[in-house]
Amino acid sequence: MDIPTKYEPQRVEKQWYSYWLEHGYFHSEPDEREPYTIVIPPPNVTGVLHMGHMLNNTLQDVLIRRARMLGKNACWVPGTDHASIATEAKVVAKLKAEGISKHSIGREAFLEHAWDWTHNYGGVILEQLKKLGCSCDWNRTKFTMDPDMEQSVIRVFVDLYEQGLIYRGYRMVNWDPEAKTTLSDEEVNYEERQGFLYHVAYPVVGTDQQVVIATTRPETILGDTAVCVHPDDERYTHLHGKQVRVPVCDRVIPIIVDPYVTMEFGTGCLKVTPAHDENDYVLGQKHQLEIIDIFNPDATLNAYGLHYEGMDRFEARKAMAAELEEKGYLVKKETYANKVGTSERTHAVIEPRLSDQWFLKMEELAKPALDAVLKTGDVKLVPSKFDNTYRHWMENIRDWNISRQLWWGQRIPAYYYGPGKDEYVVAETREAALEKAREQSGNASLQAAQLRQDEDVLDTWFSSWLWPISVFGGILEPDNPEVNYYYPTSDLVTGPDILFFWVARMIMAGYHFRQQPPFQTVYLTGLVRDKQRRKMSKSLGNSPDALQLISDFGADGVRVGLLLSAAAGNDLLFDEGLCQQGANFANKVWNAFRLVRGWEVADRPQPEAARLGIAWYRARLSEAVVEIDDHFGKYRISDALMATYKLVWDDFCSWLLEIAKPAYGEPIDRKTYEAVIGLFEDNLRLLHPFMPFLSEEVWQHMAERSPEEALVVAPWPRPEKPDAALLAGFDFTREVISGIRTIRKEKNIAFKEALSLRVLDEEKMGRTWDVLIAKLANVTDIAAVEQAPEGALSFRVRSNEYFVPLQGAIDIAAEISKIREELEYTRGFLASVQKKLANQRFVSNAPDQVVALERKKASDAAAKIETLEKSLANLQ
Repeated sequence: MDIPTKYEPQRVEKQWYSYWLEHGYFHSEPDEREPYTIVIPPPNVTGVLHMGHMLNNTLQDVLIRRARMLGKNACWVPGTDHASIATEAKVVAKLKAEGISKHSIGREAFLEHAWDWTHNYGGVILEQLKKLGCSCDWNRTKFTMDPDMEQSVIRVFVDLYEQGLIYRGYRMVNWDPEAKTTLSDEEVNYEERQGFLYHVAYPVVGTDQQVVIATTRPETILGDTAVCVHPDDERYTHLHGKQVRVPVCDRVIPIIVDPYVTMEFGTGCLKVTPAHDENDYVLGQKHQLEIIDIFNPDATLNAYGLHYEGMDRFEARKAMAAELEEKGYLVKKETYANKVGTSERTHAVIEPRLSDQWFLKMEELAKPALDAVLKTGDVKLVPSKFDNTYRHWMENIRDWNISRQLWWGQRIPAYYYGPGKDEYVVAETREAALEKAREQSGNASLQAAQLRQDEDVLDTWFSSWLWPISVFGGILEPDNPEVNYYYPTSDLVTGPDILFFWVARMIMAGYHFRQQPPFQTVYLTGLVRDKQRRKMSKSLGNSPDALQLISDFGADGVRVGLLLSAAAGNDLLFDEGLCQQGANFANKVWNAFRLVRGWEVADRPQPEAARLGIAWYRARLSEAVVEIDDHFGKYRISDALMATYKLVWDDFCSWLLEIAKPAYGEPIDRKTYEAVIGLFEDNLRLLHPFMPFLSEEVWQHMAERSPEEALVVAPWPRPEKPDAALLAGFDFTREVISGIRTIRKEKNIAFKEALSLRVLDEEKMGRTWDVLIAKLANVTDIAAVEQAPEGALSFRVRSNEYFVPLQGAIDIAAEISKIREELEYTRGFLASVQKKLANQRFVSNAPDQVVALERKKASDAAAKIETLEKSLANLQ
């Protein structure tokens, strides 16, 4: 095949991805091999690729490609999540733009629109992942609303209900007034916001007295049903049993006493609004208070809001504050910072709201999942710094509100057969429900048409917590061959922001339904931030277009750029320069290949330098493979890439190719050429998980390959025991060559001008490595000496001292003058440092590291003076 002069990522990526798909390399079926399984964290079905997806899926692809090369049966299951709240919001907005409201068309018609939206826009992100090079088993692609996936969720609901773990309750829940649905506690983010604290007077009935309460939400005064004081608060003992009038609405409410009130906080008087605060609700239940809900589902005020009916809650707050002030109830108003709950999805401020909801008891489910991470180690979090965060959440877990007031999602399989809210049965199908309802009601003539299914759907996370089991059919067929082979999966790669939403719940589901954890290791990535450490977001305009990056730098360039600074659990400070570095690396490898393939090959003896260089690189490669495998074993993927990068760029391109390269115009011997090609192939094996497209392109250019010989399924390099003496000898020789090159650079001596080298060989290195020094430093004459020769510049490598005679190569007089000048400066510098160190006050008061740094400066200056004096003596 012709070798293009430049690496062409767009052509290469299209060609090899099609080739991989055509030959089914990504597909997995159970067999006798050890499985290695990853399930993708399913992105929203209507989502598009962003930087977080790029990082997360690159890491997964690196792991799955390496596992495939290790001979494991690698299975990476892709798929998407139906994302109830996000998708429904998009469909509602689309219909609204067409002048259609969700409720005017009804549930069935709305779901048709939702499915149309999903079919039109869904799965785009999976196609984008292909451009990144992700080697998923696309034949296994799942969607959380696929019929079998939906049926799995329904069955789990029924099972858990029958086990007494799911119940229906009237509870205070987190209400998202924008999405008009409840949220679980984990879907609420708390952020500090600046507001006001209003001190409001409530007149005491039958007296001229008043009590003052403090509130951040004056609009909720209209829902007050009591004022509460502490029984031991002497300021209010005389008011026990009295009543007050609620400002504006003039409702008479009791003063109650309860130790719940903190006497020291504010005025010691608490307004009780059972419908709009969780703690007030508990107080209301205890004291049998009336519950007055003043809000509509969209957080506008209802009829209990009086003349504010229909007004938005925040507008009503301002208006109510103004009315309180106007009527003399407002005692004072002060700025106040408090934490406000907001919806993770819509960012709307959450309202506590009383509602009939479905809940899952969590305490029993949480225990084995807590033990798996913190006691038995069956599940390992990487990095382990997240263990304590996990512990805190799991030990303080609350029952999970699993119902959502939406239409898009798995509908709750509860069927009501009578007018009462407690007259219901739970069953997988309407037919099964009818049978249960007839039995439960004693009404044998009950008809299916009389059953009313619950209007709510299940929380999206209630389907995705089953993902590692349900994608293999393990809920509907618990003993099928696929789930028995692939489950538990191997690794999960995800972000710490969904450690509780998803990861912890999957662990709970795994133990409850299969008595096993769903995976062995959870690799938690950091967040992708910009150079200013800001989280990437559309609103800040700091999130680059992922596909444009691939277009600009190539998929491999972007993959390398992301991974170079992506240590597990640490945030990645993204810079496009990293992608440029990745693209430069791809070009380096490509140009190295073109160099090697450009050599003319001849049957001639192998030079000793080439033999030695190849022996060294084989040892260096083995050493690197051990290091890279160790990094992979510890999930230090970024370190594994850096070790590969240095091996290829520094050791292979900068050293081995220079050693092996034939003289200008000369052919290379066949033995060296074939060895270099073999070592290049080993490099490509190591590169493949990180740079799949480039590595496959070069691999296929190297030789005619059958589909069975493609790099994607080539074996991972197996290290031999590296020859330590060989490695140490080369490292020493490399320092010698660098020393000679430094002299050439400093004295402007061209490489084509051959030099001589003399050595005081205290290290007993012998003559083994002379051939490499001669070739790489253009030294024609190397000899050992007993004493320093005259007229030579010197440098040290450990105990050895090397001398480069310079007669005729440089102007000796000018060099002597230059050395004297440098010597005078260095002596002056040493004197100033010694003076500082002689100052007892400085040594006693300065930090230890500062004193240590000054001593090092003195030591380095003294060593430099010694070298300069020797060089001067040699030249005189």
